[in-house]
Amino acid sequence: AGCEKEPSSYMWIYILLGNMLRGVGETPITPLGISYIDDFAKEEDVPVYVACLHTIAMLGPMFGFLLGSLCAKLYVDIGFVDLGSITITPQDSRWVGAWWLGFLIGGLISFLAAIPFCFLPKSLKKPEEVNKDKTSCGLLENMGTTKKKLTPAKLKTRNQLIYPFLSDFYTSLKKVLSNRMYFTFLCCSLLQFSSFIGFLTYKPKYMEQQYGQSASKSNFLIGLTTLPPVGIGIFLGGFIMKKYKMGIIGATKFAFTMSFLAYVFTLLHFFVGCENHVVAGMTVSYE
Repeated sequence: AGCEKEPSSYMWIYILLGNMLRGVGETPITPLGISYIDDFAKEEDVPVYVACLHTIAMLGPMFGFLLGSLCAKLYVDIGFVDLGSITITPQDSRWVGAWWLGFLIGGLISFLAAIPFCFLPKSLKKPEEVNKDKTSCGLLENMGTTKKKLTPAKLKTRNQLIYPFLSDFYTSLKKVLSNRMYFTFLCCSLLQFSSFIGFLTYKPKYMEQQYGQSASKSNFLIGLTTLPPVGIGIFLGGFIMKKYKMGIIGATKFAFTMSFLAYVFTLLHFFVGCENHVVAGMTVSYE
């Protein structure tokens, strides 16, 4: 009778809240970091610096997979049960690794990495000769999205009527979404990341089922073979853009060519694979 009752746990709420807090802390790094690089770095050096930023961002998941591989080798109740009494191995389908240990290690490292940010100056001095066209505001004005500037009097009146943060956010969001080039790039990025995440999510499970690998070894292989090439590709893309000094049109043609070649190579996956395992009642009859 006890087995018929479905197990229930509310621990997923803690995981959800933890991921929300992590997202809140991680989000400012990319937009603010790229904006700072674009405003203060030399124009020809921006692609390389942005590529380095994204390359380092790809190294994090790689080490995460390696850490997950290590944690998957440890039993889930490590520290609470006598490991000598465990009779199953990581190769057993009933094995559950210490998935929670990665959250503790990652959280501690994130906390330590956040400490240096507390010592940064509150305001940063801009270079003496700053190109106004490179700033986000200048770029929007040059592209025609900013039709008129608000005078200080109008700005003060508007802030008195509407909460300034929400008003400024709405104005900026409207300008960005009305930019056809950026909106197209946003849709393209959504499609690319959706396919990449799906591939990265199911590939470890495919390696477990088809090649008989443990969850630990699958994560290790994924982290070692999939993510480093992506990071190298991002860095090389930024280096090529700097070398040939590509503009908007050149960068678009370059991105289209690389995406098309990636699509062609991805088609090769249809010709590589293994037959399904023989499972009684699913792939073959019980007889």
